[in-house]
Amino acid sequence: MAYRRAIITQFGGPEVLRVVEEATLPEPEPGEVRIRVLAAGVAFTDTMIRQGSYPDVKEEPPFTPGYDMVGVVDALGDGVTTLAVGQMVAELTVIGAYSEYICLDAERLVPVPDGVDPAEAVSMILTYVTAYQMLHRKAMIENGQRILVHGAVGTALLQLGGLLDLEMYGTASEAKAGHVAALGATRIDYRHEDFVARIDELTDDGVDAVFDGIGPETFRRSFRTLRPGGTLVIFGTAASDLSSMRAKIGLAFAALGLLVRRYLSRTRTVTGYSIAPRRRDHPEMFHEDLTALFKLVASRKIVPVIGRRVTLDEIVEAHELIDAFAVEGKIVLTFD
Repeated sequence: MAYRRAIITQFGGPEVLRVVEEATLPEPEPGEVRIRVLAAGVAFTDTMIRQGSYPDVKEEPPFTPGYDMVGVVDALGDGVTTLAVGQMVAELTVIGAYSEYICLDAERLVPVPDGVDPAEAVSMILTYVTAYQMLHRKAMIENGQRILVHGAVGTALLQLGGLLDLEMYGTASEAKAGHVAALGATRIDYRHEDFVARIDELTDDGVDAVFDGIGPETFRRSFRTLRPGGTLVIFGTAASDLSSMRAKIGLAFAALGLLVRRYLSRTRTVTGYSIAPRRRDHPEMFHEDLTALFKLVASRKIVPVIGRRVTLDEIVEAHELIDAFAVEGKIVLTFD
């Protein structure tokens, strides 16, 4: 039986993506299962992998991208007793999910509750696990505290923060004002306002945590908004082109400056977060946290915003939309 998958033919723009057909299905090795993929996330991280700038991926083209997936177990490899054919499961694959079929280690898979939309389930894996672990595992946020949110996982952070009755602030453009307000946060217009000054005006002594995925140009300023005992969580550099040596040196100096500030302040903390290394080092936490998120989405306590569902034939367009920041919400690759 034939199946289709997308591959990166070389590092570059969306045009390097191509759909190919394989003549036979992959066969699971001992301890693996074959999965018929129902949904795969299409995210900013995938575009970094496509460009060859994502540090956790060392593979050279051609290979199949796709950071996360939800699918149905289609066949069991020898020795697999914990899963059954027909069971819906999820995994953070990092690469490989843009495929109609994939073979994965059975022990890494997280069961998805019956009745959950696969597109909503896959939305939990990268973005919401990142937000959940930054809130609960890194910043150790408690009910009623204050947070400031920048960057790509803002919706997830604000939704999860709302469940904790947090006092929330989010930097966003005028076009996203209604969206931020609907999530229970006070918007700060980063294009026309100094967010450090606005936090100083809006709060007595700053915030308990800042989540910054923007880049070196905001890290130092984000640190200044922290109240005593607060934490700056850095989870990316979405607004920075780190392809040049000059940019990398700038990032290194920014990191050094933060370390000095942390040492001098004594009471405020800087920490980093990256989901793939944390998934590798703490698989039990990933399983626990994703299971908790599936329960929240199954009970409708959180509802992910799906901006667009695309087919495999539309994968180039999907990456073009992400590069242009042209879609609000998650783009999900769906398979018939």
